[in-house]
Amino acid sequence: MAVLVGIDEAGFGPILGPLVVSSSSFSVPHNLIGADLWQILRNSLSNKRKHLAGRLLICDSKKAYSKSLGTKHLARTVLACLKCLSQEPATLTELIKLLCPDCLERLGDYPWHREAGGCRISADSSDIALASAVLADDLTANGIKLLELKSCCLDVAQYNKMVGIVKNKSRVLFTAASQLIKNAFDNFAADELQIIVDRQGGRMRYRADLQRMFEGMELKILSESPSASSYELQSDEKKMRLHFVVGADERFLTVSLASMVSKYLRELLVANINRYFAGHYAELKPTAGYWKDGLRFIEDLKTNIPHIRYDPEQLVRSR
Repeated sequence: MAVLVGIDEAGFGPILGPLVVSSSSFSVPHNLIGADLWQILRNSLSNKRKHLAGRLLICDSKKAYSKSLGTKHLARTVLACLKCLSQEPATLTELIKLLCPDCLERLGDYPWHREAGGCRISADSSDIALASAVLADDLTANGIKLLELKSCCLDVAQYNKMVGIVKNKSRVLFTAASQLIKNAFDNFAADELQIIVDRQGGRMRYRADLQRMFEGMELKILSESPSASSYELQSDEKKMRLHFVVGADERFLTVSLASMVSKYLRELLVANINRYFAGHYAELKPTAGYWKDGLRFIEDLKTNIPHIRYDPEQLVRSR
């Protein structure tokens, strides 16, 4: 068997709310390493919103989420996949314990997260159970197994702290992704391990950062091109191949699922911000946290509820 891991983020651009990076890991037969998993698992999954017919939607989270649908597809897919792992979170706190337990203590310092952690997750449990059962049968029939869903959630204060140290938000993102890469290497490198990371911007060369993050491992450059950069890292008897691919969130099911996990967790945490401040001013227009509207939201707080004190380091990103 081989292990395929996809890594993607949500929230790199906004000024409010966390940066979330997630991974999804599957074991597959060797002959399916380069296969289209959407086609293989077409009985239970689709990457198109139309004609789902009860199947789960797994696609780039920007296509799965919309203002009109909200987190409907994100929640359905993430919760059904977690149920395949025998994990059934009922509250946001339980979800974070499963995906990113390291950030729970930090989130407890935020008034908007502290009060909302026990909020129940809104979902149709019977529909999720059915979709999860269909997915489980489809995976088994094709010799595939969902191994893990994990996240690295950088709350605003932690994000600001890291940016203050390295002076570069792209390096912060790479550090978060590297935590998930190391997790996959530690857990799955006994098998053939292939990790695909969605690549942002025009960056082509990752050798220096990889050598810094994975000191002591032998590194081989397989290719570096405008569309993809591939590397092999080896330590003792364990090795992995890393691929930084442009548009990976649309081309690889593992990366698409990671994208949806990141987006779902981020949306739930941003909803806490909106809920908290709306509790002090009911007419406050909610925000998704992106720069222009995020700045509008901050001004609305100053104008309409100046008496509500908060730590700017917990609400507003430095970059």
